[in-house]
Amino acid sequence: MRMRLGVVLLVPSPLRREVDAFRRSLGDGTFGRVPAHVTLVPPVNVNQADLGDALRVLREAAAATRPFSVHLGPPTSFLPANPVLYLPLVGEGRGAVFALRERVFRPPLARALTWPFVPHVTLADEADPERVRAGQVALCDYGAEAYFERLHLLREEPGRVWRPFADAAFSAPAVVGRGSLPLEVSVTSALDPEARAFSDAEWDRHWASEGLGGDPERPNLAVTARREGRIIATAEGWARAGAAFLDSLIVAEDVRNQGVGTHVLAAYEAAALERGCPRLAADVWAGSRAEAFYRHRGWVEEGRRPAWWGERERVLLRRDR
Repeated sequence: MRMRLGVVLLVPSPLRREVDAFRRSLGDGTFGRVPAHVTLVPPVNVNQADLGDALRVLREAAAATRPFSVHLGPPTSFLPANPVLYLPLVGEGRGAVFALRERVFRPPLARALTWPFVPHVTLADEADPERVRAGQVALCDYGAEAYFERLHLLREEPGRVWRPFADAAFSAPAVVGRGSLPLEVSVTSALDPEARAFSDAEWDRHWASEGLGGDPERPNLAVTARREGRIIATAEGWARAGAAFLDSLIVAEDVRNQGVGTHVLAAYEAAALERGCPRLAADVWAGSRAEAFYRHRGWVEEGRRPAWWGERERVLLRRDR
């Protein structure tokens, strides 16, 4: 099996929100499907068997890099060859981008190129050429500083949607216990696929040894809603031993207030009941729209969790069917 991957520098927040606002107003055809980024390796097909090598390339390239800043702008375009408006990377940090690109452009992530490498952040792709020209004039004085401290691997999902798949920080991994049993420790935003596979397998062994037959909190119940082939909502949680916990329910922003969430929640509740779990539970931020959503659909408060993290309490909700 093959997967389609790309290596990028994701534009950090809060600058990402500003760039996305430009993308939306300029009619960027990739907005909502592709996060704001600097491409280092354009889409490349990688065999599943080579994924470990791809992750190693990512880690090694990041380990040899240190965080850096680079200036973005003012915008220019690839016209007339390509109707794309973009923010070029200029200044001292540009050299770091080229060096990083050389480190990561290795098999299985290397590929033949159609265009020479020009580091940039796209503002409008798949856009009308006249809109590209107008955007270049309107934003002729724009510029911003971007600070990059992490490298990301993206994977293409159905609907040409690209999501972060793995990441690696710009720092050498910590090595502890030097000597006969050295241990390399790295911190990432989420477990990469290899680490996830290890974690799942080891937790399965652990819970089996405890006589539980599986992690009692690992998701085993999911609901997906599609419209014309596009995923517009998901819900995920677990159902065991008479109780079901709803860990997450999310609806695409552009189809909210259309009853989609209600249908997905109802499907989740029905599926839990079919699995012999008449008691449902969830916890959400106090005072959030999620709390109002559940309460309006018959869920009641069971307790509160102090604000140990974030700025608000968590409300524990339940519903008995």
